Amino acid sequence: MSQRVSLTQYLVEQQREHGHIPAQLRLLIEVVARACKRIAISVNKGALGEVLGTAGSENVQGEVQKKLDIISNEVLIEANEWGGHLAGMASEEMDSIHVVPNRYPQGEYLLMFDPLDGSSNIDVNVSIGTIFSVLRKTDTQRGVSEEDFLQAGSQQAAAGYCVYGPQTTLVLTVGDGVAMFTLDREQGSWVLTEENVQIPADTKEFAINMSNMRHWDTPVKRYIDECLAGKTGPRGKDFNMRWIASMVADVHRILCRGGIFMYPWDQREPDKPGKLRMLYEANPMSFLIEQAGGMSTNGRQRILDLKPGKLHERVSVVLGSKNEVQRVTDYHLQHDAEKAKG
Repeated sequence: MSQRVSLTQYLVEQQREHGHIPAQLRLLIEVVARACKRIAISVNKGALGEVLGTAGSENVQGEVQKKLDIISNEVLIEANEWGGHLAGMASEEMDSIHVVPNRYPQGEYLLMFDPLDGSSNIDVNVSIGTIFSVLRKTDTQRGVSEEDFLQAGSQQAAAGYCVYGPQTTLVLTVGDGVAMFTLDREQGSWVLTEENVQIPADTKEFAINMSNMRHWDTPVKRYIDECLAGKTGPRGKDFNMRWIASMVADVHRILCRGGIFMYPWDQREPDKPGKLRMLYEANPMSFLIEQAGGMSTNGRQRILDLKPGKLHERVSVVLGSKNEVQRVTDYHLQHDAEKAKG
């Protein structure tokens, strides 16, 4: 790009010229972006900052927390404690919501986040990231409660993630396409590096944890078997497999060059609809993917149409290049129809 456009300039244009976002939402996104810069500094320090390793505690899902998980969560909480038009926050790392002590009469927005996605990769210097989602509070005449957060993903006002890798990149949507910003570490500013990101409808790459193959349902096995069969199989082309075990990194690759990401239901925990969290991972990523021309389902339904029943609800996720996601979804629906026939 010949002219450097900052995140603030981009958001002001979205606010004034296109009318896509109010000033309050712009300010909230800028606060989250500043928090991501602080997290990036901690990530970049690594062992020098004494932030690696486990913290000796577990989060609400019973997962062992890394030191950076806790640090990142605290950074996001503290950055947004100023109040403004934010009513409350919810985090993958916290059992319940965090109500913001608001200086304004009524808060208008709710912030949800996974403070450090892919934290199992922290100690081995593989890309990790922060995922966030913003909802409007439906009733601003009363205090915030957990029920306010239980909205379908289609109601999101904004969503994005920051990936901490060779470059620190912020990816954002406010409902008008997807934009990418790269952190200029010398200037400390976010610079627009790509607008109107589009995912190719077709792909030759899939991302899934192959070690779980024996636990998958029939439609997932069918799809992956066809991919592995290559040119001599029913798909007539060779596929490559990619799996980073960091949703941020896998989704970022798909936004950059296409592909399909799958974290399906499996038989290890049959009562759980999936592993990924709807509010903190599936909804914001689905919003971004759809805004870039891709598709995202739970194998049967559009994820953004699903209404969560609880704060830490889980869901199966199939997202990415539209034609591949549609194929996997069709396989699930066909399988269901055949089972119904007996």
